[in-house]
Amino acid sequence: MNIADIPTYAIGDVHGRLDLLQKAEEAIVRDAERLPGTKLIVMLGDYIDRGPQSAHVLSHLMDPAPEGFERICLAGNHEIVMLDYIDGWASYDDWMTMGAAELLRSYGLDPDHLPLLFRSGAQLDAFIRQSLPHTHIDFIRAMPIMLDTPDIVFVHAGIDPRVPLEEQADDDLAFIRQRFLESSLPLPKLVVHGHTPGDQPDVQPMRLNLDTRAFRSGKLSVARFWQGQVHLFST
Repeated sequence: MNIADIPTYAIGDVHGRLDLLQKAEEAIVRDAERLPGTKLIVMLGDYIDRGPQSAHVLSHLMDPAPEGFERICLAGNHEIVMLDYIDGWASYDDWMTMGAAELLRSYGLDPDHLPLLFRSGAQLDAFIRQSLPHTHIDFIRAMPIMLDTPDIVFVHAGIDPRVPLEEQADDDLAFIRQRFLESSLPLPKLVVHGHTPGDQPDVQPMRLNLDTRAFRSGKLSVARFWQGQVHLFST
C-alpha cells in the first residue's frame, strides 16, 4: 500500500479506553480538516484488556471510521492471546494475567465469581466462549498483523531485524521486544509500533513507539504521517 500522498494517522495501544479513543479521533478529525482527500487511520493493536471498556472499543472499531477516513485495525498480542484462549491454546489463568478480567467485566461477566459457578475449567471455558459475541471474535480474527508501505511499516510490537519483512513471523510482529528494541542492525524502513509502554512516544531514527500506557496514564498517542513529515500529539 502506498500512503505517500495520503494523510495517515497511527494510534497507539488503547487497552479498553474508549473515552481516549474517541478524544483521539476528534483530535484527528480537527487536524485533518485542512488536508486533502481521504485520510487513513492505522490502529496499532491492543484494543482490549486492562481498561474498562474492551467490548465497547471493539464495537466502536467495527463501526465506520469518521467521515472522510478509512481505518485499518492491526492485531496486537492481547487480541492474539484472546483468540488463543477462545481456541483452547491458552488457559483461563494465563489469559487473566493479560488483564482480561476487565475485558470480561465489559461484557457483563464477573471474573471473580465465574470460576465458583462451574465444576470444571472446561465448563468455565465453554461458558465464556459461548458468552463472547461471535461478531467481535470474527472481527479480531480478520485483523491483519502488519501494514507494509514503501517507506513505513506499521505493526504492533516490532520486527526481527535479522529477517526480511516478507519472512517475519507473526509471533515476532505481535510480541517481540528486546531483539527489536536493542538491536544495532539497520532497519529496512521506519517501523511504527506500540506494545512497549513508555511515558512519552519513543522517537528513534528508524522506529517510533506510540504506546504511552493509555489505560493508566490517560495519554493515548497519535502520529500523523504526510508528505515526509511526522506530527505527534496525545489526548
